[in-house]
Amino acid sequence: MRLFVAVYPPVGAVSHLGAQIARLRVGAAAAAGVRVRLADPADLHITLAFLGDVEAARLVDVVSALGLAADRFRDARDAPPRLLLGGGGVFGDGRRTVLWVDARGDVEALHELAQLVRERLRVAGLPYDEKPSRPHLTVARPGDRVELAAVEADRVTLDDYAGPEWPATGLLLMRSHLGSARPRYERLAAWPL
Repeated sequence: MRLFVAVYPPVGAVSHLGAQIARLRVGAAAAAGVRVRLADPADLHITLAFLGDVEAARLVDVVSALGLAADRFRDARDAPPRLLLGGGGVFGDGRRTVLWVDARGDVEALHELAQLVRERLRVAGLPYDEKPSRPHLTVARPGDRVELAAVEADRVTLDDYAGPEWPATGLLLMRSHLGSARPRYERLAAWPL
């Protein structure tokens, strides 16, 4: 099973961002049939830890580790962290280009949560990607048929974007199913924050 741990923004924040994405050049390119993979609004999430492939027999260990991390995080706070989406950035180039929107607000709390999640996974002997956490939402994968200038213009446009504030109220364990043009995500477990 290919697993990741995430925080999902609420529908209102996703809708607000969706209106902005529709105005971007990559949004127009996708509408014109150019090979651009816009993220499905239902799938927009902030990844806190990517586990990769985990044996089904270890799922109980993953659930236990994440439950402990969520409990410890919740016990240390008076309220869930308040976040908003705003600003933009680009990872990679060519076919591997990713256009993203930044997570803002109480981002330090997201870093703390990601650290707790990774700590509990490590203690349980579970795999995870050790790259530093960079809270963001991937909004598009423009591919190699969209001009770099268009992607850069969209990044600049997103710099001025600021979405509504929202509380991060849940930690989710997700499974990704690859193999089609667009990955499909399945919720396996959730914990309140």
